[in-house]
Amino acid sequence: MAEMIALYDAEGREIGAQDRAVVYAEGLWHASAGVLVRSRDGSRIYVHKRTDTKAVFAGMHDCLAGGVLSPGEDPAAAALRELSEELGIAPDDHPVPLVTASWDGTWQDRPMRCHLFAYEVRYDGPIHHQPEEIAAGWWWTDKQLLTHLEDPTWPFVPDTRLLIPDLLR
Repeated sequence: MAEMIALYDAEGREIGAQDRAVVYAEGLWHASAGVLVRSRDGSRIYVHKRTDTKAVFAGMHDCLAGGVLSPGEDPAAAALRELSEELGIAPDDHPVPLVTASWDGTWQDRPMRCHLFAYEVRYDGPIHHQPEEIAAGWWWTDKQLLTHLEDPTWPFVPDTRLLIPDLLR
């Protein structure tokens, strides 16, 4: 059965819907929402390893829980949905949009062209991985994450790799 996702134009406006497989195969513009999970005191970030069965960036590390937007879906609602699905988190507060000076939220490289709506939540409660999506996860300080990001051979999701350095202290 086809899974329809929202199609976007290069400027970040929703323009329709298409099957996920077609979007990935043809490199069509779409959108995703991702959530950075920080500890309440801001000292740590939750990092996870994607399963080897993921369709895109399989087996790589990431620190955003996220996924593609469905047709007509609000990015903040998608962020909360993905946070709940992937990490079992229902935060007390709404996600706060992340803005950086050096990256505008677009990713245009194989296998996809995507607009990323990025958010942050502060959270210290339990985390429950969705086994189909997340292989493992742990908390790191900004310094620990930055040290790993400085290694170009460390397998980290490439669009998040662009976003994160601006957010680390």
